[in-house]
Amino acid sequence: MDESLSLRPITPEDEPFLGRLYASTRAAELAQTNWSDEQKAMFCRMQFNAQTADYQQNYPDASLQVIERGGVAAGRLLVLRSDEAVHVIDISLLPEHRGAGIGTKLLEELQAEARAAAKPLTIHVERFNPAIRLYQRLGFRQIEDKGIYLLMEWKSDE
Repeated sequence: MDESLSLRPITPEDEPFLGRLYASTRAAELAQTNWSDEQKAMFCRMQFNAQTADYQQNYPDASLQVIERGGVAAGRLLVLRSDEAVHVIDISLLPEHRGAGIGTKLLEELQAEARAAAKPLTIHVERFNPAIRLYQRLGFRQIEDKGIYLLMEWKSDE
């Protein structure tokens, strides 16, 4: 991994950062509402808490990590490794860290891991998420349409 990038386990002390990160992923969507900043913040808190509870219930064995860039929390990476696949549950970065190659680097490392394990690498992505272009560029293909989400998969040619 790039020496300025590192991963570390999520701790309870990361909750304020993770809440801010979550809110940043919803900012464009919420900008289209006429809600007050307080309403947007309350909505994001509720949604973040619901997502966290869902992940804890449905992915108790997942690897939950903070992505650090230069020692500063920049995002999160949640990965579930099963007998069938390596599944990216969530990869997200704060806006100031997007477009810097961090997501590409981490996904390429996960592709190498999946290749070594002879497993596919999968990810669910919202249909209008601009990151779809990144996934396609890295060789992911849509294998299922789940309404709001698309299931994308990468398989090694080897």
